[in-house]
Amino acid sequence: MTKIILCGCNGKMGAAITGIVGERSDCEIVAGVDINTVSMNGYQVYSNIADITETADVIVDFSNPGALDSILEIAVDRNIPAVLCTTGYSEGQISQIKNASEKVAIFHSGNMSLGINLLIALSRRAAQVLGDSFDVEIVEKHHNRKLDAPSGTALMIANAISEELPYDSRYEYDRHSVRRKREKNEIGIHSVRGGTIVGEHEVIFAGHDEIVTISHSAQSRGVFAAGSINAAIYMCGKPAGLYDMNDVISAS
Repeated sequence: MTKIILCGCNGKMGAAITGIVGERSDCEIVAGVDINTVSMNGYQVYSNIADITETADVIVDFSNPGALDSILEIAVDRNIPAVLCTTGYSEGQISQIKNASEKVAIFHSGNMSLGINLLIALSRRAAQVLGDSFDVEIVEKHHNRKLDAPSGTALMIANAISEELPYDSRYEYDRHSVRRKREKNEIGIHSVRGGTIVGEHEVIFAGHDEIVTISHSAQSRGVFAAGSINAAIYMCGKPAGLYDMNDVISAS
């Protein structure tokens, strides 16, 4: 039985994770962390992860980037693997995550969906085949309460494609500020925020007289919740290091 500390437990993703864990027999949430400390799901909720006394096998974080310092501190001090599902980390925070992974097992992914990770693999392959003869544009859509833009997933896709292109790519987020033709080494990344869109990502490879499009649409938060739980179970007992969804998929 995998024992989980859930950070952001009273948020929408926290509720989705709690619901799915409640239907499984291989894991349980022993404590939660949230600014709203009301206990709504049968486990104690703390405002500070350092106050948790319950024994746990793994930390799952779906809160916000501001909680990273305290989560990493507890993970290292108590030698508890951490699954970081929050997006919007700064470059400095990414460095913190890498440093912490030298001391404890850390899982970090900008998207927990199996389908999205397949989309990334397909986009990588498309970049290998189409090379520099196709322009690349990425469009991501999310609900109107999402704080970061572009999404962490859009950046994951762009980074994967960039690694396969025969040139040093440059990400273009805002074309309205300049008047010029599209440069060859650009990867356009565009963000849409509105309504209750869970998450949609479209990768466009635009060539001469033909367009290749790869897309993924999440219908509910359940796909991300299920992915985070699978990652949490996978991370139990893992040695120090930096892990991602590819490790989980390979182990399946």
